[in-house]
Amino acid sequence: MEHHKLYIIIVTYNGLAWLDTCLSSCQGYPVIVVDNQSTDDTVSFIKKYYPNVEVLPQAKNLGFGAANNIGIKQALSMGADYVFLLNQDAYLGPDTIETLIKIHKKYVEYGVLSPIHLNGNGSHLDFNFSYYFKQNNDLLNDALNTKKIKSVYEVPFVNAAAWLLPKNTLEIVGGFDPMFFHYGEDDNYCQRVLFHGFKVGVVPHTFVKHDRARRLPKTALSLQDRLVNKERQLKTQWANLNSEPNDEIEKSKKDLLKLVLKLVLKLKFKKARYCFLELQLVKKIETAVLKSRVTNKEKGLHYLS
Repeated sequence: MEHHKLYIIIVTYNGLAWLDTCLSSCQGYPVIVVDNQSTDDTVSFIKKYYPNVEVLPQAKNLGFGAANNIGIKQALSMGADYVFLLNQDAYLGPDTIETLIKIHKKYVEYGVLSPIHLNGNGSHLDFNFSYYFKQNNDLLNDALNTKKIKSVYEVPFVNAAAWLLPKNTLEIVGGFDPMFFHYGEDDNYCQRVLFHGFKVGVVPHTFVKHDRARRLPKTALSLQDRLVNKERQLKTQWANLNSEPNDEIEKSKKDLLKLVLKLVLKLKFKKARYCFLELQLVKKIETAVLKSRVTNKEKGLHYLS
């Protein structure tokens, strides 16, 4: 295979439960870990047991996208042709990266390539990943008929637990938009990849194991959680370069104000308060969303310089 220089980038946050398996699967590749101020022994563990791994500890939790940008920038400064973004709770399969690079060299129109995601022990498909099969009928049908499997399948989105990013993608699309702290940044990135004329693809002949089982169980959403989810949803929707928000933001503000007044008059103060907070949220993110759209329409190493 033609020579290439690749760096694996892993963002860690209290990832000790997965790190040994994760880093063991990365042996043979240079690895950059960006740690988001873990409070467990993540950093000391890596330095002790994986001294060849470059660790970049951060003074605060920057979130997934911004931390990955630091790792990507470091890799590019060292001459990377590719970067591979890997979750701390995901493990490489045999020849995963080499297979993805081989596919990219044949299908250079793909700006993001992902392997198949299995569950933590590799016994079946990762539950969340199964959704992407529904985004491409060929992928779904061919999965049931292994004789017809293609080299790569185009999808509009695949989550960033295991992404191969060629240098060319980064030079044109840039890094993750720091407007997103955690979740939503990969949706936004795929939107930008498509806007700039690249494709997003899943390669069925290779895999990673995505070990979600040891995550803490989800609890009931608080009011703050609901607002955070709403913020992420609106940013993802309005920052999508493949559609125009037109008057959606202004209409949203007017509709929410009317709804607040209506609910107050009906003495439904709890619902009125939530709608008022949502109105404040829309006002808060409006400037950031519009700025994001202007920046990300341009080609360049956004957020990586």
